[in-house]
Amino acid sequence: MIKHFPDLLRAVVTDVMLILLLSTMAMPKYKSRAIYIIVTAAVLIGNVSMNYYFYRSEDYTGVFYVDLTMLLVIGIVMKPLFTDKIMQWCFSYITMLNLHASIVFLSYTLSRFLPYPKYGHTFLRLVMFSIVIFVFRKWVSELYRKVLDYWHIYILPIVLLFACFIGYFFGGDIRETLINNYIQLFLLILLGLSVYVTIIHSLKTITKQYEMREENQSIQAEREFLQLAADGMSERLKLMEEVSAQNIRTAHDRRHFNNVLLGLLGQGQTEEASALLQNQNQAAPKTSRVYCENPAVNAAVSHYAGIAEQAGIRVEITLEISAGLTVDSLELSMVVSNLMENAIHSCEKLPYNIPQYIRFTCMSAGRLLLEMENPCPADTALDENGHPVASGEGHGIGSKGVIAFAKKYDGELLYKVENGVFRVRLLV
Repeated sequence: MIKHFPDLLRAVVTDVMLILLLSTMAMPKYKSRAIYIIVTAAVLIGNVSMNYYFYRSEDYTGVFYVDLTMLLVIGIVMKPLFTDKIMQWCFSYITMLNLHASIVFLSYTLSRFLPYPKYGHTFLRLVMFSIVIFVFRKWVSELYRKVLDYWHIYILPIVLLFACFIGYFFGGDIRETLINNYIQLFLLILLGLSVYVTIIHSLKTITKQYEMREENQSIQAEREFLQLAADGMSERLKLMEEVSAQNIRTAHDRRHFNNVLLGLLGQGQTEEASALLQNQNQAAPKTSRVYCENPAVNAAVSHYAGIAEQAGIRVEITLEISAGLTVDSLELSMVVSNLMENAIHSCEKLPYNIPQYIRFTCMSAGRLLLEMENPCPADTALDENGHPVASGEGHGIGSKGVIAFAKKYDGELLYKVENGVFRVRLLV
């Protein structure tokens, strides 16, 4: 037993590192590590026990066949423990076989230059497997997980690479094969390295293409959303303009009505004047207040300020928004409408004992800084991105429009909930 300790140690190290490598490449299905430890222990005990029989007779060719059988068993038995699709699993499994063949050859060849070749053989395997696992975790693992397709294309070259390795290892004594064909095996390892570098570069390119495609789709969706919202806001502004024109006409008619009323009173016809007043059931409309120079934004603010005042919400508005803006006025009015509408809804959800107010300010100093402040219910929360959490199905569309606007103009958007007060700041 002591005589064969270096061989047994090498077998244990190799088996453990192979399973660690496969576990690094594949995605585990279960969180419990005990399952994987038990499977590893079973494979280890079975393989070492069979290897020991051939170590006693120094039949290393038999050891090679036992190890190859063990690797085939690993590929079948351990597949249910991982979530990888079959083609990706096959790629990982064949890659493990290729790495095993390369490391076995390199460790056997290089160990002859070390002081204690038998232990040096084991040490080199441990170092090389560790380097491969580290490289995969550090630079390959992330993009390896993202690619779900095209594995059937990548499998063909690595299967042929493995077939070349097997072609050398089968056919005679394994030690003589490694010694007599070391130049060919070195070249084959270099070829395999170039194949895997090409595959990894291809995976990286595909990952970037996926990310660019998803980003373009997101940008396109945001543009379509902004366009739809802008169209809706345009229709709303048209209605506001019609109402404003109607108010002007009504004010003009009011002047004529007042002249008739004054004439009746001057002639002492008080009963006719009283009847005329009773028939007049439409009060004179109030002139819209001007909050800023920009017509689109002013119309939106006037509309929602009126809604807030009718709901008993105190409104404090201070705006410095000029007619000429670096951003689209219609889109900005849409953002203002969304912010004020959300603030009104938030105030309406408050208990009666909490004062309701909306404080809206906008300062202009090269860039626009908008700030909206209002009290909010206790359950108001922000998500992991710092954006408001929708209170139910169909809600949150306004906030998405504000976020899309900020992204389009490379603005800074900040939401904050503190001490029952909701604040949003937008710098564009």
